[in-house]
Amino acid sequence: MLTHIPPRRRTRLTRRGRLALVVAGAVVAGTAVAVPLLTVADHHEAPRPAALVVPEGWRATQVYDAIDKALALPSGSTRSSLGKARLTLPKDAGGNPEGYLFPTSYPLRKGATPESVLRSMVDTAHEKFDGAPVAAGAQRNSMNVYQALTIASIVQAQAVKKEDMGKVARVILNRLERGMPLQLDSTLIYALGRARTTEDDTRSDSPYNTYQRMGLPPTPIGNPGEDAMRAAINPTPGDWLYFVTVKPGDTRFTADYDTHMRNVADFNSEQQKVGQQAGQGQSPSPNQSPSPNRSPSPSHSTSPSATRSGKAG
Repeated sequence: MLTHIPPRRRTRLTRRGRLALVVAGAVVAGTAVAVPLLTVADHHEAPRPAALVVPEGWRATQVYDAIDKALALPSGSTRSSLGKARLTLPKDAGGNPEGYLFPTSYPLRKGATPESVLRSMVDTAHEKFDGAPVAAGAQRNSMNVYQALTIASIVQAQAVKKEDMGKVARVILNRLERGMPLQLDSTLIYALGRARTTEDDTRSDSPYNTYQRMGLPPTPIGNPGEDAMRAAINPTPGDWLYFVTVKPGDTRFTADYDTHMRNVADFNSEQQKVGQQAGQGQSPSPNQSPSPNRSPSPSHSTSPSATRSGKAG
């Protein structure tokens, strides 16, 4: 049955909170509907990311900052939580997780904390690096797994291309076997926390100064991926002692010092071109600008022109 409601009508609330429509003395009850008020002032917090992606080669400090941001925590929260995380690290690490914050994607589940994320990273690194193949490869090259991981971290920082990783690892091992200092800017850059080094930096009293200190740095200088670790334990056969990245995609390896210095001269020429373009307000193309985080030319010479002029870092 249809009920006609004339135009003149008003509403009121009944005692039971139901909306009443009053029509010419008759009351027709209906259920009240709550409608939220939307105002310009209403706002919500941005949703947290579902996962944290750690790129290959990131340093621990970069990982700490990324965790802080992903979990919307004050800066420094993750670093200060290291003591509470109770990470399972080898004795050689001395409590420093550098090298064991494995680069991959980590889901950020509800209730995630800096401690839980760090433990997941270290556990993943153990899964990747503690197996028999890595241990056997390290032993084959007269080193333990932690030393292999340290070499892998240098390889990750130095190699411009994946195909160069095995060669970079071979240069490192060849120089260690001959009792030559590594002379790598990448280790100094790690210690200094900046992208470039100076001649004075090569004389600094730092355990990461591979110009002055023999052997490997005391810890890894970043968190390498599986490709870098494979290169460290299975280096490409060769007699190379020097390498320089003249420009991206053009890394030259040699065992001959004079050849290396010619390669360094080519590197310097490329840098002059980049500088000229910058002076003219032009942006260098990707294949003309070496990465500022690379150190492409280890050399055993004490000559400043030899040890420094081939550095892109």
